Order: sequence, then structure tokens, then C-alpha cells
Amino acid sequence: MTDASAPAARRPGEQQLAALGLGAPALDPADASAHSFPGGGRWRTEIPSCEGPEALAVVLKEASRLDVPIHRISQGSGVWMLTDAEITEMVDATAERDIELCLFTGPRGTWDIGGSVRSDSRGAGLRARGHDAVAGCVEDAVRATELGVTCLLVADEGVLWTLHRARQSGIIPADTTLKVSALIGPVNPASYAVYERLGADSVNVPSDLTLDHLTEIRRVSAAPMDMYIEAPDDLGGYVRMYEVAELIRRGAPLYLKFGLSKAPGIYPWGTHLRDVTLDTARERVRRGRLALDLLARHGADGDMAPLGSRLPGPLHRFPADG
Repeated sequence: MTDASAPAARRPGEQQLAALGLGAPALDPADASAHSFPGGGRWRTEIPSCEGPEALAVVLKEASRLDVPIHRISQGSGVWMLTDAEITEMVDATAERDIELCLFTGPRGTWDIGGSVRSDSRGAGLRARGHDAVAGCVEDAVRATELGVTCLLVADEGVLWTLHRARQSGIIPADTTLKVSALIGPVNPASYAVYERLGADSVNVPSDLTLDHLTEIRRVSAAPMDMYIEAPDDLGGYVRMYEVAELIRRGAPLYLKFGLSKAPGIYPWGTHLRDVTLDTARERVRRGRLALDLLARHGADGDMAPLGSRLPGPLHRFPADG
């Protein structure tokens, strides 16, 4: 395995700028993450916003055409927006290619009748409002895992803890992985460590975190991190392709998540949004190819985790009550 503290083979424009007397300071090995995925590798890939079997088919076809390796495919509208037949079709298609499928759980505050989320403060955001919303998330989790889904996306700390306890007690399979949404993603190392202890196996941090922020997080937690390399507009619209090698060096183990800016929102998805959903699904894969090409040009494309790997490795948890 590559030395975690080793710099990328070449930083963007490094030789040309040095020749002009504008060379950058040497990378500090102390900034590098000491962590990797179990089984080897420091980065995995994710294609988000894959809303149903037809969009999934487009993603898989385009990934094959462009030779984009995929470790995880995620969906944002939620388990409750898919029929059993649609979920089963997605489970079968991803299992055939050894790709992890992640579906969003249950009711969320941005869609229910609570008024505060529409105020300037945005209230509690996506969090589950009240007992019934938590129950809906649990219902989604049970239904999805019974149909073969192995990863669940959550946007509430209480739901995360509840689903972690549910897998410990056998209500859902013990190897179910739990992923924290970017819309409640932590922005400091203390909160990141709390999410890990609440049961998170993968934490989507906001895409505006600095490189130093990633290093700070990695000094307290080895839980896999997800980051939009290109973020949707409602998450800032950031495009950080030229930073990918350094994001990996600082943030590993890291999921490179290929979102899309300047694209219409598609949640909750339905056939009325079919054309834009398929077009944006196709373009997300192409964005992935562009980011991977940059890594290759800079000699920094090594150390990808093996395809088919999905588990996070040993993590720290709060003791679950009996």
C-alpha cells in the first residue's frame, strides 16, 4: 500500500509554476490521514441521486462506457418513494455488479407540515419531527433491508442511533451500513466523532470544509467520510475537482461523491421528472470520469479500494442500552 504520508506524484501546475519562481510550499506529511479502508485502499466512489431503476440503468451503462469504477450508488427521494418491485430491481442490478445500494429513510422535516423549516432559520431541516416520523424511518429501514438493501441514508441523529440499536438487536441485519446525509453533516471534529459513536459507518461532510478541517477530523476519527467533489446548488454548488488528490491525502478513507451543480432539484422524484433525472444521472458519471482523469494525470490515482468493498472497519460506538 502507498505510504499515507507520501505526497501526490505531482500537484496541478507544479513544475510549470516552479519554473516561473511560483512554486508552492512542500506538503506537510503531518497533514495526511493515517487511515484507510479495511482490505486496503484510501478512496471509493459514489454516484448520488440515482432515483429508481431506470436512472440506475443509465448510470451503469454510462459507467461501463466511460470506465468509471463505482463502489456505491445512492438515492435521495427515499425508500417510501419506490415500490417493492422497483427496490428489488435496483437491488438485483447493483448486486450483480457488486455495488453497494444506499436508499434514504423515511419522512423528513423539509417535506412535512412543520412551518419552521420554511422560515429564514430553516428550523430543524431534514430531521424527523416527532415520534411518527422516527417510526416512518424505521418502517422504511425494515422494508428496505427485507428487500435486500444493505445501506441506509439518514438525516437525523435520533434515527441514526435508533437504527444502530436496531441492527445490534437483530431488527435489521447486523451488516447494514448507515450513512449520514450531507444536509446534517458535521463541520467539526467533535461532532464528527459523535456521529461515529451514534452508529454512522459513513459521514457526508459539507463540501465547504477546508483541507485543514479534514485533517482535524482525521485526528479524532477513522470513520469513512463522504464528500461531494461537485456539490448540488442547494449544498453550495462547489466544484473541487482539482483538489481531489489532496482531499484523499487529508480525508482518507474517503468516498468521492460525484454530484452536479447547475441542475434542477429532483427530490421527491417521479416520472414527471424523468428526462432531467436521466440526463443528470448520465452527467454525474461523466463528472466522475473527469475527476478520475485528473487524478491519473497527476499520478495520484493509485490506492483505490477494491471494487465490491463496502464495510467501514472497526469504529467507536456509544454503549447501547439494553
